[in-house]
Amino acid sequence: MTGRRLADLRTALAGLDSAPGELVRVREEIPARFGVGARYARWAGTPAAPPTGPGPVVLFEHVRADSGASGPVLMGLYGTRRRAAALLGLEPAEVPFRLLEAVGKPVAPVLLAEDSRPERAARPADLTALPIPVLTDADAGPYLTLGAVLATDPDTGVRNLSVHRMCVQGPDTLTIWMVPGRDLERAYNAALARGESLPVAIHLGVPPAVLLASCCPSSLVPPEVDEIAVAGAIGGAPVELMPCGSIDAECIAHAEYVIEGEILDKVVPENPAGPFATPEFLGYRGRAHPALPVIRVSAITARPGAILQSVSGPGLEQSVLLGYGMEAAVLAFLRERGAPIVSALCHTAGGGQLMLVLRWRKRSGEDDALVRDCCEAVLETFRMVKTVLAVDEDVDPESDQDLWWAMATRLQADRDITILPDREGFALDPSQSTVYSPNLSGDGRTAKAVFDCTVPFALRDRFTRAEFTPEPAGGARRQAARRPR
Repeated sequence: MTGRRLADLRTALAGLDSAPGELVRVREEIPARFGVGARYARWAGTPAAPPTGPGPVVLFEHVRADSGASGPVLMGLYGTRRRAAALLGLEPAEVPFRLLEAVGKPVAPVLLAEDSRPERAARPADLTALPIPVLTDADAGPYLTLGAVLATDPDTGVRNLSVHRMCVQGPDTLTIWMVPGRDLERAYNAALARGESLPVAIHLGVPPAVLLASCCPSSLVPPEVDEIAVAGAIGGAPVELMPCGSIDAECIAHAEYVIEGEILDKVVPENPAGPFATPEFLGYRGRAHPALPVIRVSAITARPGAILQSVSGPGLEQSVLLGYGMEAAVLAFLRERGAPIVSALCHTAGGGQLMLVLRWRKRSGEDDALVRDCCEAVLETFRMVKTVLAVDEDVDPESDQDLWWAMATRLQADRDITILPDREGFALDPSQSTVYSPNLSGDGRTAKAVFDCTVPFALRDRFTRAEFTPEPAGGARRQAARRPR
């Protein structure tokens, strides 16, 4: 798997099939409604309720939709940071650096000639025939949770690729939640201003580089940059496109499913029957929106034996996908500030983008204050980041045990914790409300904090970590030790 260009989802799965314990196949038939979510919960990882833990990729080979049709469903491909990075031939610490480089050097996609396009079969334009999971009995319905939406802004001609929460409202209709102010909403509003709907291609089961690019935040990828071209740079080769059949748009040629349609000038309640949507990535029940735009589906195409890729809201996978893009955006921001060398970034499990670890390489005593200033600047700039944990070069940011050890032995609360009260935050965190804290001026605001677990530069010799000396191999024994650099 490492170092191989993954042109499609199946190449990734083939690499995992040969790695012991990385891929679990569930061969008995299970229902899409509640069955997939309940079975996968044991492997989903925090914030799924215990007992759970980061586990293998799980391919449910026979998932039965409410209509009676069945097909395979994939969960957990990006369920650990290490596996997600390995799909790109990288270590976790290398991913944000690769994403940042890709944004600066995009690789334009190619439109395949008709005689070189992969086989795709037309399916009925009926979403109820797809094995789309329903996680809980409070859900508004089946949700496309990893649907990568490709659209072109009618004013600028720039493509946008992004993942959105889409609820099946009928055989040929979906609602879509677009984050306000993001590129897809701008393209949609531009189409409405012309008196038109916005053609979109929704992809389920795309190459890893494509999905990682689709999850990059707008603070990393400017509106004038094509995310499909960013995906090409991440994967090391142009993404291959082909024309859609029912709309004037393009689609990713090797996607498992492509749902063609248009976002209409029409809104409906996300859940007419209740207050909830589907569980969110922070682990809590999501609130349904009172009015969301409608997508009218005009066609569905699929590869032979198509695999529907999905993600569980409560689980580590979504945090991994969201985290890597945000880490790259933070890295770009810190580089612009001329910060001390950041050698690694890591969004921790269960916090999505809310908790960020920054590993620093201090160069002199002046960096003691500069590290603290940079951490505070990150909190001020990135509204979703609620807590920053700063650590030294000898701490592994991928290890929860190492992080807790650093907090236990390299932090004094009266000098190393900085609190920024009442800042703009992220309303999906239920603690960010005036009901929880009267110190907040409004819902969706939060207190933020820096936990500076870096060693003062002048005291670094006092914090040398002991290491076991290896047995001599034909030479003199030597003392091994590590200290913060």
